[in-house]
Amino acid sequence: MTSRMGRRELLRGAAMGGGGMALAAWLPAWAQTNAGGITTPLPEVAGEDIRLRIAHRMMTVDGRESHAIGINGTIPGPLIRLREGQRVRLHVENALDEDSSIHWHGLILPFQMDGVPGISFPGIKPRSTFTYEFPIVQSGTYWYHSHSGLQEQLGHYGPILIEPKDPDPVAFDRQHVVVLSDHSPLHPHVLFRKLKLQPGYFNRQKQTLAGLARGEDLPLRERLEWGRMRMDPTDISDVTGATYTYLVNGHGPKDNWTALFRPGERVRLRIINASAMTIFNVRIPGLRFTIVQADGQNVRPVETDEFQITVAETYDVVVTPEDRAYTLVAEAVDRSGMGRATLAPRAGMAAEVPPLRRRPIATMKDMGMGGMSGMDHGAADAGGMEGMPGMDHGATGSAAMPGMDHGAAPASGQDHGGHSMAGMRMRDPANAPQVRMGPGVQTIAPMPVDRTGDPGQGLEDVGHQVLTYRDLVALERNPDVRAPGREIEIHLTGNMERFMWAFDGVKFSEVKAPIPFEAGERVRVTLVNDTMMSHPIHLHGHFFELVTGHGDHAPRKHTVNVLPGGKVSWDVTAEAGDWAFHCHLLYHMHAGMMQTVQVRPLGGDAA
Repeated sequence: MTSRMGRRELLRGAAMGGGGMALAAWLPAWAQTNAGGITTPLPEVAGEDIRLRIAHRMMTVDGRESHAIGINGTIPGPLIRLREGQRVRLHVENALDEDSSIHWHGLILPFQMDGVPGISFPGIKPRSTFTYEFPIVQSGTYWYHSHSGLQEQLGHYGPILIEPKDPDPVAFDRQHVVVLSDHSPLHPHVLFRKLKLQPGYFNRQKQTLAGLARGEDLPLRERLEWGRMRMDPTDISDVTGATYTYLVNGHGPKDNWTALFRPGERVRLRIINASAMTIFNVRIPGLRFTIVQADGQNVRPVETDEFQITVAETYDVVVTPEDRAYTLVAEAVDRSGMGRATLAPRAGMAAEVPPLRRRPIATMKDMGMGGMSGMDHGAADAGGMEGMPGMDHGATGSAAMPGMDHGAAPASGQDHGGHSMAGMRMRDPANAPQVRMGPGVQTIAPMPVDRTGDPGQGLEDVGHQVLTYRDLVALERNPDVRAPGREIEIHLTGNMERFMWAFDGVKFSEVKAPIPFEAGERVRVTLVNDTMMSHPIHLHGHFFELVTGHGDHAPRKHTVNVLPGGKVSWDVTAEAGDWAFHCHLLYHMHAGMMQTVQVRPLGGDAA
């Protein structure tokens, strides 16, 4: 993100003390330092009867005030501290002038308490109170948020920490909850409208003619290829640092939220991605992470230097810092900005903030061609289509492959189906017969591959170890190790030019019937991402086991990131009820990438 300063700001900086102040004003937000830092812990509520109040409030981020929605007067809402085995009653007052709700993300509970208006309960009417009541049957790090409209973007979210009833297998001396999120001064409905009118509105990192002249990014022939498909390889995030400030526990990068420790302590960080639209890459330069929990479920400890956390995931990590300050970096996946915090042995300390790394460019694998035989992915990632064996880059002026007729490439407004790669159409219904081929389906991935061994976009060549889903192994044996009795495949579809998103080409408002399951049945679900954007997919009320080769110790998750052009399989044991199933990118869900999973008890109705 480029920081700009007008004449008035420049003069003001000079008047306030010359070059130093003016220079500070030029720096992007993530690079400016509040040396004092903010060490205020998150407020907490606990017990068997908890009261929460949803209301409007103003929010100040890095000295800038804007409208928000808070819970008990704070953003994030208070940390809800519970204990496995207890029963809790949560009395939620809606002080807004519109309906609201709270969904308890990742908690296993009766579906009537899940908190999704229109699916599991009617919602909380304005100026009324609804009481959620359910047993706590698990432990770990979770979170809660609105499932009404776009309130989540305005600050309607908060963390949950559930202590285990048995001794915790994770050894630590101190812990901090770290809630990552994104905040814009624009109202979320304004954001959504801008995306519908011009999906690339917030992308300030597109390829330029000047960049081409300097030899940056893709060469001309590859840019022409992407242009013919009406695709933008820099379209990594829909909403970016052009409008977002990335927050840590409600504080912007300049606020410098600080977590304290004593040197040599084992510090447990419970990291929650509560953002609306931002996938983060998390690292602490100078410290290695030991991953001990994913989505609230214990995993065998695994060391890494960095991990990608998609929207709605949680990771618990343990670090052992020395007597110095460290910067916790939560860099947006498109690298348009970062959330920043400090770990320090004493208040007032700050560490160097690393610069934003170069933003990623989409590759052939992101286009759904990762399974192409003989393809050199390393070369393709570095040089796109130039790195593909068998491609004639000579006579045509554009990358060509056997069976690929660029001369017949469709003109603007024509069907993408005329485009082929190695004889495969980029919008071939034969590759996804269950998908409804309408204007909301821009592409069908010709050769999607399992990408659970990939570290995430832009993290392939960072020079240090990065976590992948295949690194995760459940600490204990899975509770249900039966083989699945049936399999289903669901395609994640979209039209990036029109900001249309759906499952199998059908948006939520057009769905005729829910996805049917029977209680207790074991089902393998394969998600195929036909789009060129990542999608964090969440199934309410369930944990599923990722199929990553770990057998009865497969990692159990409630949310999984499906990389562009990739596919993910997981096994699930169905629990009776009506459950929401959706992409957790807020505006993708709002645009239609949502469905209902209806699990009927044997011989009865879900209700």
